Amino acid sequence: MSAPSFTATTTADEVARAFTEQIRGKNVLITGTSLNGIGFETARVLAKDANLVIITGHNSERLKLTEETIKKDVPGANIRPLVLDLSSLAAVRKAATEVNAYAEPLHVLIHNAAAGVGPFALTVDNLEKQMATDHVGPFLLTKLIAPKLLAAHTAAYTPRVVVVSSAGHALCTGIDLSTVAHPDPEKYIQSDAYCKAKCANILFASELSKRAGGKIKAYSLHPGAIFTNLNSSVEAKQGLADFGFLTADFQPTDKLAWKTQPQGAATTVAAAFDPRLEDKPGSYLFDCVAANDQIAPHASDSATAAKLWTITEQIIGETFTF
Repeated sequence: MSAPSFTATTTADEVARAFTEQIRGKNVLITGTSLNGIGFETARVLAKDANLVIITGHNSERLKLTEETIKKDVPGANIRPLVLDLSSLAAVRKAATEVNAYAEPLHVLIHNAAAGVGPFALTVDNLEKQMATDHVGPFLLTKLIAPKLLAAHTAAYTPRVVVVSSAGHALCTGIDLSTVAHPDPEKYIQSDAYCKAKCANILFASELSKRAGGKIKAYSLHPGAIFTNLNSSVEAKQGLADFGFLTADFQPTDKLAWKTQPQGAATTVAAAFDPRLEDKPGSYLFDCVAANDQIAPHASDSATAAKLWTITEQIIGETFTF
């Protein structure tokens, strides 16, 4: 079979069909799988061939809706719901304990969940909500369930961690490392906070791949511009309007090439299973292919990545080693 070729309009289903053999029998955990989001679509297409798909969310009723909807579409799907609130370190620890009690190893961890754009808010751990939900929580979860990922490592297979970032990372000047552990409302701009969190995603994936030394391979990606439940709030719409992506009355402008949800989930599936990425750990994907030239300089600086890693370890009070 010739190598599949993907474009901006490729759907998650099309990517999954191309990599059916790679998906078959795998156990995958996906964060942020509510209906009307790309995490849901990712879970739905993978459920057709994966051995187990673990879906997460902080609302158990919405999780149940996701599970029922996937099983209606894929009757034989093995879906396991996991309550997870990434904005709380205690909640992340509780969820990780549950995952570590599972009998199965974990082949792929997909960090899809993100906080919606909004005004300055502190979490229960006194962290800024965007950075906590998009970076610190996922960092801690990865650290705590790394043994499950390492248990899936064989001579023929290397487990993967996929982090959904955004091309929006380039719209800021980079992370202010001084505010990661000590948020400053005076410096907070809501659209800027989203971009900084997306920078953290890219820095985390590249540094994770580096430190894992081949035991785990991590990738970050831009899913495309998709209108999901994440950006349906007035605050999120205003943030998009501030960038010129929506008009004053919140209608799409031609500054972005909008994707459907099936198209928006495609790059996540590629990052999780495309074997052509094996020799490209730490890569950033755009339209289903590695595109490191699309990373802004402030999100590709190795010194910043190392400093962010250390700061995050200090926040969670644990050292992340392999």
